Amino acid sequence: MKKYKFLTMVAAGLLAVSCSDIDEQLPEGSGITGNQLTESTEQAPSRGEATFSGMFTMMGEPYYTYGTSYRADDFSYIMMAISQDCEGPDLHYPNSGYNWFNICGDMTSRTPSYANPYIRYSVPYNHIGVANDVIRSYPADTEDADAINKIAQARAIRAFAYMALAPYFQFNYQIAKDQPCVPLVTDEIIDYTNNPRATVGEVYDQIIADLDYAIEHLAGYVRPDKTKIDQQVAYGLRARAYLNMGEYAKAAADAEQAMAGYTPASREEVSTPSFYDISEHNWIWGVDLTQAQAMDYYATSASWLGSFSATSYAAGTGCYACINNLLFDKIPATDVRKGWWVDENLHSDLLSTISWDGVTGDAIATLAIDNVKYAFLPYTNVKFGMMEGIGSNMNDNDWPLMRVEEMILAAAEGYAKSGNEAKARELLTNFVKNYRDDSYVIPGIRSLTDEIWFQRRVELWGEGFAWNDLMRQQKPLVRFHSGKTSCLAEAYQFNMAADDQWMLMRFPQSETNTNLGIVNNTGGNLPIAGQNGNLRDGVTD
Repeated sequence: MKKYKFLTMVAAGLLAVSCSDIDEQLPEGSGITGNQLTESTEQAPSRGEATFSGMFTMMGEPYYTYGTSYRADDFSYIMMAISQDCEGPDLHYPNSGYNWFNICGDMTSRTPSYANPYIRYSVPYNHIGVANDVIRSYPADTEDADAINKIAQARAIRAFAYMALAPYFQFNYQIAKDQPCVPLVTDEIIDYTNNPRATVGEVYDQIIADLDYAIEHLAGYVRPDKTKIDQQVAYGLRARAYLNMGEYAKAAADAEQAMAGYTPASREEVSTPSFYDISEHNWIWGVDLTQAQAMDYYATSASWLGSFSATSYAAGTGCYACINNLLFDKIPATDVRKGWWVDENLHSDLLSTISWDGVTGDAIATLAIDNVKYAFLPYTNVKFGMMEGIGSNMNDNDWPLMRVEEMILAAAEGYAKSGNEAKARELLTNFVKNYRDDSYVIPGIRSLTDEIWFQRRVELWGEGFAWNDLMRQQKPLVRFHSGKTSCLAEAYQFNMAADDQWMLMRFPQSETNTNLGIVNNTGGNLPIAGQNGNLRDGVTD
């Protein structure tokens, strides 16, 4: 395949620019005062509505963190989700010059001057800034129902954004509650030049306060679409927070509230590439990516996580998102999810349900189309389909922010860790046996909590949960076993102890230069290939 045409397409993307005010928020929020915003909203209600809508549209669109510069890895929260999974044990790309997520694979993502950690720090604070703008747009004592509804959703977004930061800058709540985490920025006026790190406990206090408010004030609200936050989404977000805090019974109760009325995708529904349409009935909350947003073809999930786009980094460079064979080998052959990836021989049952360029079945894996597609690599994912059909060059795949399957597994974990193992086993068995593997029986080869984690790792692969799950459970990062053949690039074959200080993100240099209150994370060393080969995680042993 000739690559120069692909590079020409990338160069053309560099000319793209953003016209959205929402994209110009500063990392720690805007400097507009509450009075100015309230007056502006009263004079021009459309501005307030645009700011409110922007909280949701900005979730997945190309972000232009560097002004008008185009980056193929700069697409808001979805980019963060991919980065976090690349740092985990189960998702990897080839170690090639086309891999914009290479620094997550080799963990140089802790370098403060690099773009990847800067984007991952800036995006949540931009979301927080916009949420704060919405909150400040209305009088604190407002009794207007619509205003209170918008404030409730803004506070839920703010909590979501803090949860996109907290687990990555400090160890988990149970062992590091009093340790420094990230700066808090609320709708109150703050000195952004001297805003020290709040403790983990203080950050979660803010998260819970915001979600308590949202749950209370979204009662009875019927949202117009699944991009918005209703009470069930708020319950789901609080379930995530409570899991991170070790409040397991509360987490289980909230997860039950979040999933009420939703059913998992059936075995038949996930026996073909899917997970791309917000209308899928198992999605509780998601990003509805428009075709206009997807015109930046490469800064999309379809470009990086899909394997079926005719205009993508993955297919166009052979830079496919693959599963670690350590996890793949543990999935039973009777489990429909085994087909979410091709095996070492490039076979997947899912390929028999689709065609690309007139080719069907396993031949799709070896299909090569000049300037469009390389052959798949062993363990390439075929989990994610395409909104416009296999082989489409429109990368407008939607993104799942919360699925009912996640909430089922969250509830199971909450029950298991709060002493109600019988309920946990019932939930877990019913889900897997009825929707993924009709031969399923909870195995005795691992603990119940490790079995739930195994199910999360398989079910939620590629959706951004890997690193948070690792930190929450105080587990080591295990990517390879000494003496076992690995499908990962050699540079990514290393393991890290659960308390390794290199696990913690570093604050970007631009933040420490402007916020004098920040004391950065230090300690640990850049991992090297082959280190800690005898570490085990309880799942891939």
